[in-house]
Amino acid sequence: MKVVSACLAGCNCKYNGDNCLIAEIKELVDRHEAITVCPEVLGGLPIPREPAERVGEQVLSISGNDVTEAYRLGAKKTLELCEEVKATEVIFKSKSPSCGKSWIYDGNFNHTVVHGHGVTVELLLKHGYRVLTEDEYKKEG
Repeated sequence: MKVVSACLAGCNCKYNGDNCLIAEIKELVDRHEAITVCPEVLGGLPIPREPAERVGEQVLSISGNDVTEAYRLGAKKTLELCEEVKATEVIFKSKSPSCGKSWIYDGNFNHTVVHGHGVTVELLLKHGYRVLTEDEYKKEG
């Protein structure tokens, strides 16, 4: 079973209430080969919510609110879900402070990316999960 970012499957759970639909990923869900998760929502954040970016070990909203604990809680719950469904692969939204792999926004809210992982991806990688961004998935597919 794959676990995928809910926004990639068309769920309107992005910070601005929109989605990042990728048809191939939605098809995985429709065929019951994947389940969706939004770590930010699992962590208790609303839709819509202020944009947030990772700054070191913290996640800060654009107005400076520290939302780190919500991101950590969402990561923990996502790990529990992956364990429960025996996830074989995780496909997450790139650059996100939660779901980003290898590259995330730098914390200045100016669309600059830096090397790093989102909070959830960091936890999943520590536990041995194979994590792909949507672009990596499309290249493999």
